[in-house]
Amino acid sequence: MCRIHRRRVLRGEESWETVYAITSLSRQEGDAERLLTLCRGHWGIENRPHCGRHTTLAEDACRVRTAPVAHTLAVLPNTALTLLRHQGFSNIVQGLEHFAEHRSLTIRLLRYGRTK
Repeated sequence: MCRIHRRRVLRGEESWETVYAITSLSRQEGDAERLLTLCRGHWGIENRPHCGRHTTLAEDACRVRTAPVAHTLAVLPNTALTLLRHQGFSNIVQGLEHFAEHRSLTIRLLRYGRTK
C-alpha cells in the first residue's frame, strides 16, 4: 500500500489531495519511484486515448448497454478519431470544428478516405 500527496491546479485554483493505492509488489520491487511511475502511467493510459471519446465526444452520456448496439456505437467515435488523426489533427476539437465548417470535405473524407 502507498500514499501519494499531489497538488492540482484546475482553472487557476490550487488544491492538494491524498490518494491511496494498493499493490502486490513487495517493498523491494515497489520503491517510491517505481510506484509513482506506475501511478502516473495508469493515468496516462486513461487520459490519452479515452479523453477524446469521453469528454469531446461525450461518450459517457450514451446510455445504450445492449451489446451489439453498444459495440456498433463504440466503432463510430473510434472511426471519427482515426480519420481526424490521419488528416493531421492532434487536437480533436479543432478537427471537429474544421469539418463542421467544411461539410463538403467531410463527405469527401467519408466517401474516399481523404480530402484531396
